[in-house]
Amino acid sequence: MSAWLKDETTLQAGAAPHLGVDIFALLRDQSGPQAAQVTAAGAAWLAGAAPYPRSTLAHWEERPQAPGVLPCGSAFDVVNVPALFGRRMLEQLWAEGPGSGPVATHRGRMLLFAAPGTAQRLPSLLAWEEWGTGGSGDSGEQRGTVPPLLCHGTGDAVTVPPLTCASSDGGPRWVVAPDTRNPWLPGPDVLLWACVRVSRSASSRGTAHSIFPRADQGANVYDVTRRR
Repeated sequence: MSAWLKDETTLQAGAAPHLGVDIFALLRDQSGPQAAQVTAAGAAWLAGAAPYPRSTLAHWEERPQAPGVLPCGSAFDVVNVPALFGRRMLEQLWAEGPGSGPVATHRGRMLLFAAPGTAQRLPSLLAWEEWGTGGSGDSGEQRGTVPPLLCHGTGDAVTVPPLTCASSDGGPRWVVAPDTRNPWLPGPDVLLWACVRVSRSASSRGTAHSIFPRADQGANVYDVTRRR
């Protein structure tokens, strides 16, 4: 179960000095249906992607406010998309689809954690459907373009946000935090569907850069019970 919540609900840097404090005990104490921060189970899942999970957990316990670097291809792949397009993908996934796996932002991009193998399959599916070129399909329907996607799989590594969320450092942060040892991860078919829905919607409105109403500056809360 994961939720997309306002940043204020995350465990803020400085909320409790971690020197001499078991950070994973703090994470285990987080309760309720909304997990805006990484839980102990979520941290264990992330660490499982590393070659030495125990060393990774020990490092995070010493430096819970520091981002980490994890390899892709075993526990997860990552689809790296422009932030605005990614937010619209999340809207589609949560409003009309099965939900999403963990999601983070970093350097103006959105990182969608996906099932292993997605990095290899998704670009092929997009190319086969010709969603990277725009224009019209066989039916004459005008279609939008999918922006360049960076797909990280076997042999790649990604920066993951810290276990605790610093309030103003501008670094990577969780949008949908991992909070279970076995999170559901979308595959290439689900992410292809989301890309197509966003592209069609942008093309039909002719406002590909108008993502949200100006009044909607906060994050959304999703009914996680609907997710597969």
